[in-house]
Amino acid sequence: MTGRLNAKTLACLPASLDRPAYDPGAHGAGIVHIGVGAFHRAHQAVYTDAALGAAGGDWRIDGIGLRSTEIADALNPQDGLFTLVERGVAGVTARVIGSIRRVIAAARDGEAPLAALTAPQTRIASLTVTEKAYGIDRARGAVDDRHPAIAADLADPRAPRGALGLLVEALRLRREKGLAPFTVLCCDNLPDNGGLVRAGVTDFAARVDPGLADWIRAHVAFPSTMVDRITPAPTEKTHAEAERLLGVSDMAAVEAEPFSQWVIEDRFSAGRPEWEKGGAIFVADVAPYEAMKLRMLNGSHSMMAYAGFLAGREYVRDVMADEALAHLVRRHLSAAAATLSPLEGIDTDDYALALMDRFANPAIAHEAYQIAMDGTEKLPQRILAPALHALRNGGDLRPFAFAVAAWMRYCIGRLDDGKTYRLRDPREAEIASALARAGGDSQAIAAALTGLPGLFPDELAASGAWTRLVGGILSSMLEKGVSQAVQEEARLSA
Repeated sequence: MTGRLNAKTLACLPASLDRPAYDPGAHGAGIVHIGVGAFHRAHQAVYTDAALGAAGGDWRIDGIGLRSTEIADALNPQDGLFTLVERGVAGVTARVIGSIRRVIAAARDGEAPLAALTAPQTRIASLTVTEKAYGIDRARGAVDDRHPAIAADLADPRAPRGALGLLVEALRLRREKGLAPFTVLCCDNLPDNGGLVRAGVTDFAARVDPGLADWIRAHVAFPSTMVDRITPAPTEKTHAEAERLLGVSDMAAVEAEPFSQWVIEDRFSAGRPEWEKGGAIFVADVAPYEAMKLRMLNGSHSMMAYAGFLAGREYVRDVMADEALAHLVRRHLSAAAATLSPLEGIDTDDYALALMDRFANPAIAHEAYQIAMDGTEKLPQRILAPALHALRNGGDLRPFAFAVAAWMRYCIGRLDDGKTYRLRDPREAEIASALARAGGDSQAIAAALTGLPGLFPDELAASGAWTRLVGGILSSMLEKGVSQAVQEEARLSA
């Protein structure tokens, strides 16, 4: 069979292929999702597909692409259908997902996003846009006036283009029309993501209409979530694999590991899909699960991304194939676990072993360089928070110091062989300025980067034990090269 995946070709796919257990066209949309990237398609859309198959309901997803038109152009000709390619040790499988109804390209149709968000049937507005796209100053719990989207939307709040501006204007219109508010569900990999978005939305609203802000505080739910699934960026290989398995082309295919986790605070103001049918866990408090994931999975991910990339390891699986680096990953997981409070039903030793297996999955090509981006946004919760806990409680500081030293070495923007690369960090200009003032001395570099405003906790930055560890490890990386420094670090902690 030739052609492209869509509603017509769906029935002609191989009988062995996993496909929606429902008629997608028979279900309306109840969710509007901002940011229909690979992670959303491999995670929330999959849980929604399972919920529709098990319990039905008008819970399909209308997506919004804020800037790019690429996803809309890929998914809409396919009637929202796409393939999830799962790559595991046991082999490759494919599953067609039908939970997305359409994708709105805001760049082409500026009125359609608000129309979708204010539709009476919309009961959940969810987001996966990354922290920097929100324009929220986490330290102040307020919007950042310097953020381009925030500044533009505050200047013209009735014609918003950014995520927060869209949410606030949609809620204003719903209130004006007498419609019930939707639940705002952040699905980004951020600590207290519901609280963060609530703070941003209410602060933005207060600047537009204080009464609206009060109404949002009283009536709109912002549940926090914890999300987990390794999802590499789709490539031509992804599309080719999907076509081989389906027999038709799929321009929106995504790939992921078999493992997936979603922990959600069960606070919804207008109902929700039965996501638990797809394996989601509903709890009263996400924070302990969130801390476990951020410190163990994400923290070790960041460490291996910096050290692995600098040591010439392209993918996470390559890092795990290196005995010294794999040892340092195990060490980091153990140190991170020691900073956590006990969590009912969770054995952190088992969790660590599962993570090691997931990282080593030879079928997943997850680039270390991809994980390394946006370091200044990820470091505080992934590395610095557990480091501060270890400092206060007499724990092992060295694994966290090694991760920070690797980040600092990465910030230089040059491999040991002289090849340069972009940091892809929102504070890249600040980092470059700090490094220029520091010169080439490792202690000066460590001090300059530690001094970036608002990044390092004061107590950690003032600790002589911490700064000596970081400076010493960074000095070894600069003087001996990262690969040799990694080998020595592994021997030191064996």
